[in-house]
Amino acid sequence: MKIAVPTKNNAVDDHFGHCEAFSIFEIDVHNTVKSKEVLHWADGCGCRSNIVETLREMGVGAMLAGNMGQGALNVMLSHGMEVIRGCAGNADDLVVEFLSGRLSDKQILCQSHGNCQ
Repeated sequence: MKIAVPTKNNAVDDHFGHCEAFSIFEIDVHNTVKSKEVLHWADGCGCRSNIVETLREMGVGAMLAGNMGQGALNVMLSHGMEVIRGCAGNADDLVVEFLSGRLSDKQILCQSHGNCQ
């Protein structure tokens, strides 16, 4: 399995649609991080839901994100991805927390830019 985290400077980006890259962690059979790669994304704000199919083709099954809009969430869920929202901090540490079962979805949803609830 692989886990994706929208990142900026290896920290969780506050909003999925603003991220400069996705850090993608490959998890081994012992539930530990086997490898990490960074998939860079074009600068600027915008819908990133078109990246979901690419991530699924890469084997990504979970997205650990700060915040996102309903459209992106719907696309990820329709592709069978597990989505955990409300994440913050260092991406490497976050993945370890997820693998230990200490993360849960905070159900944060952005209605518009700068308006997350």
